[in-house]
Amino acid sequence: QVQLVESGGGLVQPGGSLRLSCAASGGIFSIYVMGWYRQAPGKQRELVAVITSANSTTYGDAVKGRFTISRDNAKNMVYLQMNSLKPEDTAVYYCNVRTPVGYMNWGQGTQVTVST
Repeated sequence: QVQLVESGGGLVQPGGSLRLSCAASGGIFSIYVMGWYRQAPGKQRELVAVITSANSTTYGDAVKGRFTISRDNAKNMVYLQMNSLKPEDTAVYYCNVRTPVGYMNWGQGTQVTVST
């Protein structure tokens, strides 16, 4: 199994930046697809960004051009750099892992609040 622990959430003003981190343990991190998803109150969980083992990235339409996902295979870490934050980015952000054999797991989530 792969365990995930997110960090870096918090309160930020509109227009500000935050960097989320996700530490993975267990398995062979470099071959996994890693992703960030978010869920706002009363809404379904949605894709934020995904990065493959080949460093190919996909972003949700709401965050394109503002957020950047990256990974450090040597440290078993995945990051989400969030710039130009908006109030509608307020949500719990979850780290996700998918392995080539179909295993999937989620982190516990980290709260991001964008407000004055």
